[in-house]
Amino acid sequence: MQEVIKPKAALGIRHVQCVMLFFAMLLAFGMRVNMSLGIVAMTDSSMENTFDWNMQMQSVILSSFFWGYMIFQVPGGLLADKIGGSVLVGISIGSNSIISLILPSAAVYGGWYAVCICRVLQGLTQGFVSPSTHNLIGKWVPLDEKSRMGAFIYAGAQLGTAVMLMSSGFLADYWGWPSIFYFVGACGAIWTFVYIFIGSGEPQNSKLISEEEKLYIQTSLGQIGGKKSITTPWMSLLTSMPFVSLIIVHCCQNWGFYTLMTEMPSYMSQVFGVNVKANGVLSATPYIVMYILSFPVGFLSDYALGKGWVSTTAARKISNSIGTIGPALALIGLAYVPAGNITLAVSALSAVVGLNAATLTGFMLVHLDMAPNFAGTMFGISNCIGNIVTIIAPLAAGAIIKDETDAGEWRKVFYLASFIYIFGNTIFLIFGTSVRQLWNDPKDDKNGNFTDAEKKDTVN
Repeated sequence: MQEVIKPKAALGIRHVQCVMLFFAMLLAFGMRVNMSLGIVAMTDSSMENTFDWNMQMQSVILSSFFWGYMIFQVPGGLLADKIGGSVLVGISIGSNSIISLILPSAAVYGGWYAVCICRVLQGLTQGFVSPSTHNLIGKWVPLDEKSRMGAFIYAGAQLGTAVMLMSSGFLADYWGWPSIFYFVGACGAIWTFVYIFIGSGEPQNSKLISEEEKLYIQTSLGQIGGKKSITTPWMSLLTSMPFVSLIIVHCCQNWGFYTLMTEMPSYMSQVFGVNVKANGVLSATPYIVMYILSFPVGFLSDYALGKGWVSTTAARKISNSIGTIGPALALIGLAYVPAGNITLAVSALSAVVGLNAATLTGFMLVHLDMAPNFAGTMFGISNCIGNIVTIIAPLAAGAIIKDETDAGEWRKVFYLASFIYIFGNTIFLIFGTSVRQLWNDPKDDKNGNFTDAEKKDTVN
């Protein structure tokens, strides 16, 4: 194997690609969650140009994004692994931006039906974002930077959520509710224009990268020799217990995380009586905490691996345990916060959401560890199934909570989420692995069998 030699420059084009992917995640999640507070302003009779939509209509609008989002997860992963992720990410953010810009007019002229159509289309095109991002991380990020750069990129989702939750109330208050959608749509259009010129699916195709940096990335990731076409080993992939455990932990983490994301504004409003503008700021605080915590967890994970203190599998399991058991315990604490203590409630919520940052260096990177050639496809599958949970979890909360002002009703929701967090992590601890799988690259002899040397670095 060729020696991995780091380039002299501390920063390179790989970091530019990661920054662009960070902003892609920020914008994607900003456009995903802006409706949560946007619909509050759109139905506020004290504001101008609002709508008389009942709770059933509002619920359909809020869920409609995810109807489309699930559909292209697996196809998006397959396409990313076949043609590269940069084209798909560009199309996704660009189309989402256009839809955001036309959504206010659609609402005025087409009513809530037209808004639902816009949200379904946004969900459809956003289905490419996460699988393509996973593919691009696998192509651009060297092994010794994977934890911190992966955490940095995916933390963009939390910052995007926080920015939209904080800004939506102020935008609606000063410039009207359409400004919520115009703001993020315009930012997305600017990003798309820049990415057209500097984005690239892999180092080999970039016109900006130096030969020194390109060689560093290729040798680190074992990409010397060019891109090879490999058929997806569906039977091996779908019968792999480590991969099944990834799907389970992904679903369980989504349950806890998205229960909070979708229900937190209502919880703050109904139990603590926080107004819409303050609600956005307070609801955003936990996501800011998660964003900040993503930096130390990424660097600590890479540092421990670089020092040889733990194996990659152990590092991922330790991170994931912090990112799931921590929130589970904090949720139990949140369940007993007195209804009048806003400061303590926000602190507990910040701990619950913030500790999820550790999963960014936990199960989120295991697809890349196990089978980098199929990371996009694998993430598409687990994210597709995981996002079915994002629809079920709020519905389950709605079925449990009969009186939204009763803290005891919310306590049941928090206990359920805590149990699911711990269950998912337990399955991951038992069956999960970051060891490269045999079916990732069956290539060396004419019959597709592995050499003895390769078998030392892989596992069934």
